[in-house]
Amino acid sequence: MNRYWGLLAAIAGAIILAIIATTPPAPAPATAAAADFSATRAMVDDRIIARAPHPTGSPADAEVRSYLVARLRAMGLETSTSGGTMSSKAVERLDLWRGHPASPPPLTNVVGILPGKDRSLPAVLLMAHHDSVWGSPGAADDGAGVASALETIRAIKTAGQPPRDLMVLFSDGEELGLEGAKAFFANDPRRTHVGVIVNMETRGGGGRASMFETGSDNGAMTTLFGQAVHRPVSTSLSVFIYKKLPNSTDYTVAKELGYPGFNFAFIGRPSQYHSPSATPDALDQGAVQDMGRQVLDLTRALLAAPALPGKAPDRVFFDVFGLFFVSYAAWVGWMLLAVGAIGYGAATFDRGRLGDIGRGVAMTLALFVGAGLLLFAVNFVSGGYGRVNYYDRLAAIPRLEVQALLLCLAAAALVWGLIAAARSASAGLTAGMAVPLLLLGLFAQATAPTAAFPIIVPLFLGGVAMAIWRFFGDRVGVVASVIAAMLGVGYMIALSWQLIQAVGPVTPMVVALPLALAAVLAAPLVPAIARGRALKAAGLLVVLALAIALWVRLDALAPSVAVYSSDH
Repeated sequence: MNRYWGLLAAIAGAIILAIIATTPPAPAPATAAAADFSATRAMVDDRIIARAPHPTGSPADAEVRSYLVARLRAMGLETSTSGGTMSSKAVERLDLWRGHPASPPPLTNVVGILPGKDRSLPAVLLMAHHDSVWGSPGAADDGAGVASALETIRAIKTAGQPPRDLMVLFSDGEELGLEGAKAFFANDPRRTHVGVIVNMETRGGGGRASMFETGSDNGAMTTLFGQAVHRPVSTSLSVFIYKKLPNSTDYTVAKELGYPGFNFAFIGRPSQYHSPSATPDALDQGAVQDMGRQVLDLTRALLAAPALPGKAPDRVFFDVFGLFFVSYAAWVGWMLLAVGAIGYGAATFDRGRLGDIGRGVAMTLALFVGAGLLLFAVNFVSGGYGRVNYYDRLAAIPRLEVQALLLCLAAAALVWGLIAAARSASAGLTAGMAVPLLLLGLFAQATAPTAAFPIIVPLFLGGVAMAIWRFFGDRVGVVASVIAAMLGVGYMIALSWQLIQAVGPVTPMVVALPLALAAVLAAPLVPAIARGRALKAAGLLVVLALAIALWVRLDALAPSVAVYSSDH
């Protein structure tokens, strides 16, 4: 296999793996085994919950609560409601939605307990919120979470009485500032019975569901998660990042009080977030299946555990394209980084020319900075900064994803055309490209080891492939580089998609790092490209990206934006 065919094979394999990683499973039918999670069955509840907008205090929300109480009691749960009083900030937000001040309604949580065999053991708590924002049916946020909890309880009941109590909290006022969760964890006497929490949320209407947040010292908990959940989706990077963000969910309240837990969400189909069009028909049932099956597997394991896992040092963990789970102690990152560095060093020992190594260093730095500047500038053209409607930008994400892809390809073509000088990559050039990233990996491993794996693991793969090329020749080396690029570039594509979904409307520059890592892995397979051809391709790609940016900027306000947003 020569470099050209190797590059095509690597790109094709990477795209396939990225699609696998970002595509939710098909919803299980209503005829699925009783012990299995079925999104089709869950959607029966979702269609009732999300018949209409049901913000806190509305008659529609009272109907939702009555329905939930009846559903829980019908399944044999000890069910009741508990109340609370809104904060002044929550009242202000509700008045803003209503358009006039009025007496604040009481908060009403719905709490159910499925008795376990040993009721003295700490309970497992499923949590989701039953209220929606003003003007949105809330089929996803959080009808999907509530319906998933109900289907999980139904499936667990098929095995008979669980070993410990299974609790459920359908909180009120989450959209007003986590009000119901605050009331429960401050005043409800049943809070002391909670041993671990599984929370379900959404920010959108589809996509893969991920376990994105845990409590502190999560080593033992995440080990259980990886062992119990079939095809789990989660990374320690998301846990690390979420700690730094101002975002919050109901689990935030409990986490600050020291409760261990797991937080699930999906963020695809972002235009559906708080949207009037967030109906059950618009909800991706595959996303519900993805969240529900993971929650069911995890809840069963927590209920069956003789003792809930205690605090243990945080571990590095990540799913591999949603197919299987990798977890290791933080110190292992040092070993992976060392092997990668040694591999690149071995590939260039007594062969790498200093000029090639320097050119490689310059390429990575130029690619990282150049891509970041392009992404920022074109996002500015698209109207991404200044006074923007947040929900309108969410609706633009599919176009912004294409815009970012075009700019990343443009940056790669531009840098390769200017610096590689119409030659294929030597071992020295590839190793030089890896040097800045190895240094970045060293810094990341020292300061944030649980978040460093997206840098360290690709460099480990690339270093090993380059060493194989050196010691086993071109034929075996090309195959090794194809495998490394297929895995590493596929992961970077999926990661970039997730990053654009999460923060792309404001900071698309975050994908410059995955681009640089992908470039290092693909570089050994890139054949010689004429400089003029590379520069022309870069120019065309930038023009296409600018056209998309202008389309986004000049397009009318999306009909999916929240009705209470500033432009309504």
